[in-house]
Amino acid sequence: MEDSGTSEKQEQRSKNFIYEIIDDDLKTKKWNGDVHTRFPPEPNGYLHIGHAKSICLNYGIARDYNGKFNLRFDDTNPEKEDQEYVDSIIEDVKWLGADFEDRILFASDYFEQMYEWAVALIKKNKAYVDDSSADEIRSSRGTLTEPGKDSPYRSRSVEENLDLFERMRNGEFPNGSKTLRAKIDMGSPNFNMRDPIMYRIVHEEHHRQGNKWCIYPTYDWAHGLEDSLEGITHSICTLEFENHRPLYDWFLDELGIHHPQQIEFARLNLSYTVMSKRKLLQLVKEKYVDGWDDPRMPTVSGFRRRGYTPESIRNFAEMIGVAKRDATTDIALLEFAIRDDLNKHAQRAMAVLKPLKIVLTNFSGAEELEAVNNPEDPSMGTRKIIFTNELYIEKNDFMENPPKGFHRLVPGGEVRLRYAYIIRCEEVIKNSDGEVIELRCSVDHDTKSGTGTSKKKVKGTIHWVSAENAVKAEVRLYDRLFTVDSPDSDKEKNFLDYLNPESLEIIEDALVEPFLKNAKPADRFQFERNGYFCVDKKYTTDEKLVFNRTVTLKDSWGKMN
Repeated sequence: MEDSGTSEKQEQRSKNFIYEIIDDDLKTKKWNGDVHTRFPPEPNGYLHIGHAKSICLNYGIARDYNGKFNLRFDDTNPEKEDQEYVDSIIEDVKWLGADFEDRILFASDYFEQMYEWAVALIKKNKAYVDDSSADEIRSSRGTLTEPGKDSPYRSRSVEENLDLFERMRNGEFPNGSKTLRAKIDMGSPNFNMRDPIMYRIVHEEHHRQGNKWCIYPTYDWAHGLEDSLEGITHSICTLEFENHRPLYDWFLDELGIHHPQQIEFARLNLSYTVMSKRKLLQLVKEKYVDGWDDPRMPTVSGFRRRGYTPESIRNFAEMIGVAKRDATTDIALLEFAIRDDLNKHAQRAMAVLKPLKIVLTNFSGAEELEAVNNPEDPSMGTRKIIFTNELYIEKNDFMENPPKGFHRLVPGGEVRLRYAYIIRCEEVIKNSDGEVIELRCSVDHDTKSGTGTSKKKVKGTIHWVSAENAVKAEVRLYDRLFTVDSPDSDKEKNFLDYLNPESLEIIEDALVEPFLKNAKPADRFQFERNGYFCVDKKYTTDEKLVFNRTVTLKDSWGKMN
């Protein structure tokens, strides 16, 4: 008899066309019952949320079918790759919970085999060395309505091509002077089949291979070979590779080697951000953001530094599902996922971001009160907070001339202090500029929270911290990086024109509960009424406590815009 978990998993599979393909393959024993997937990033930047979706999908398939999952670096472009990116990708994949066991693999480890297979195609007269320039190759490819033109070097003999290709490898020719191209069909309606380039000359040191190679495989040539060598069964790609699939198949069939099935799905497009690595790199290099892990960036490291949990990102990936058509996902759904997760697990705390002093004129000494750590999880227990006659509340929790519906503190009005008493504002103190700098208030001693000694009710409850033991902290209020939902869709403007000038507000003199002074980098909290926050790992020191806002308590962006 199936348990509910198994039934739920099968129901989820029926909603995912990739799972349906795999189920059919298992029925026909196409791969002898094996399922083997991979995540193949290029180490030329940090991973973003779109990569996270692919990781969750590929690893999830391997997990659900008791298969294998590889982390394989497609390190075929030494001009843009760096060990820093390799290290960051490994950290991100581990953090997301994708278990690749000991299978950290590199395309560069397969270069010798790829070279031998290229020689094999030359010997079959299926590949040739071309002396045409990049511009000449581009202009000879034809158009959508006109076929391409054969290269004047397409008819070279097998012997000449073998000799030239070996000399290319030996470093005899400068960059751009020659390429190795597949000999397929210059009249094909699919541009990718019009004698695509397999190798180009790049005299550049490789981050792992050093100067061993000066010819490097293109992605189209390397992709299928890597999958084949690793025994991949289902090669999951995004939709832009759909037109490349015939070429993927052609290379593998011509070589007669293990032939995985390439399956395409819609990539993740997220509103209010950009997903292009080139544009993300521009933001970093031109210092519009504070590095790849800036909490405003859509990178996995940026979300981690901002306080997102791996569970929330995995849940988000499940919510948006897998589709065959490109669409844009509202970033509010991602924000919902992290709110939902942190609401269940985050420790509550009180923090006053913009303090206004209150002096309680009829209270003296200090009283110990009890606060709930998380109402969603009673097992998290309670904590002690100290109530004194000098407190701080948020400046915006007091108004002299409030609008209708304002239920916080006003002159002569009452409000409840969270976990404490109802207080009344008796006097407003201002400086010479007319700015409110202090409130004198009285305590109704019969209204202590939880005692039941008073039936008095007020409409507002606000948070506070004690002036005597509050801890100073810097708080960074992060918001969306762009002001429009599709910043790179306007062909008339640069995406940088839509940068949000209010995407970061730094508050240097916030005050938080004293227990937070022991918080560690990446610890997450709900600051009551203010949102979810985490300790910043980059700027927090022994002398300075810095919090990043992960997300607000509710989505107010739509209302503001």
